[in-house]
Amino acid sequence: MKDWFEGLGFYPADILLPQNCDLTKWAVVACDQYTSQPEYWQRVEKTVGGAPSSLRLVLPEGCLEGPNVETDIMEINNTMSHYLREGRFRMLEDSLIYVERRLESGQIRRGLVGMVDLEQYEYEAGTHPLIRATEGTVMSRIPPRVAVRKNAPMELPHAMLLTDDPDRTVIEPLSEEKESMEPLYDFELMEHGGHLSGWRLSEGQQADVAAALRVLADSEVFHARYGIWNEPLMLFAVGDGNHSLATAKECYEWQKRLTPPEEWDTLPARYALAELVNLHDDSLEFEPIHRIVFGAEPAALLNALLTAFPGAHYGPGKGHVLRYIHADGTGDITIPNPTAHLPVGTLQSFLDDYLKGHSGRIDYIHGADVVRQLAARPGNVGFLLPAMCKEELFPTVIHDGALPRKTFSMGEAQDKRFYLEGRKIR
Repeated sequence: MKDWFEGLGFYPADILLPQNCDLTKWAVVACDQYTSQPEYWQRVEKTVGGAPSSLRLVLPEGCLEGPNVETDIMEINNTMSHYLREGRFRMLEDSLIYVERRLESGQIRRGLVGMVDLEQYEYEAGTHPLIRATEGTVMSRIPPRVAVRKNAPMELPHAMLLTDDPDRTVIEPLSEEKESMEPLYDFELMEHGGHLSGWRLSEGQQADVAAALRVLADSEVFHARYGIWNEPLMLFAVGDGNHSLATAKECYEWQKRLTPPEEWDTLPARYALAELVNLHDDSLEFEPIHRIVFGAEPAALLNALLTAFPGAHYGPGKGHVLRYIHADGTGDITIPNPTAHLPVGTLQSFLDDYLKGHSGRIDYIHGADVVRQLAARPGNVGFLLPAMCKEELFPTVIHDGALPRKTFSMGEAQDKRFYLEGRKIR
């Protein structure tokens, strides 16, 4: 590991890139997308057919509780081993990859693929590491993901880290230096995912990235920016893939228990591949993540919502306004004098309590149109939530800790990270 990056928590990695295959069929969207739209994954299956693909190396979240999950996980691990044995990947040693993703909107999102040090990341409430979770972790969602990862020989990341770099000093300068980089890939993504291009940084460009990150990590710069003087430094926030990174952390902690402490530094599982993106990238928009409760009685749920908060009433008003949709219509419920900072916090706390004693299953949906479509079916209730301003993210996490789970999404579902790069973790 290069000394330039020491202590920064983000490093060059030995990156695996697929070779001798159709990359459009190889790259598929993050596994936690389209969980209530199985037809999406059916189309992906049809597109991929028998071609080599990351589809064979990940388990869509909708399958985590399926009847064949143990068999599915075994097949994934076997396919990973097969791909590694047959030379499916090219190894890029000690590398960073500059990425440009042209979204369907035409905007370009710039990123940097490397690895994060899980010793400098925590997801538990009350901790203040260099790399912090941005949303509350649902502990019940970790074990099934650990089952997928713990025996896997390699990882494919969909985690995206954010850095608060308003002067655009870390990633953006690379866009003017592509001619001096090694081109790696340039292809169309399936299912309206846009276009993806990547270049390998030179040694000098890696050094420049490290120097820029070190300025952001300066304690005086950090404390002056956020107007605080006693808080520990926070350099990165997990923008997407909070539960994915938490799973990697758990697998690393499990390996530590089986390994002498003097060997922890050399454990491949200590690190996790991720893409770093500037919070101030022009293409980066925070979209709300809406809620749908399936298999509920809409009238009973809404009446319980009114009863749960003193002074709550139908119609817009002063406070948190929660917009609902079901088969019989739409409307608003206002919660006056809320104790939660954001409307999503008010709604989520109610739904968590309500579903402990009532039938129903909650899902988290990107896109208001999908919510309207699903909520129109009998027995479903949808809630449309407002977007969070992205400039609030770092100050809120620094001051208040992680946000309620599924508070925001960085773009629509088709804009999420697609699996392409990999890394050995065993």
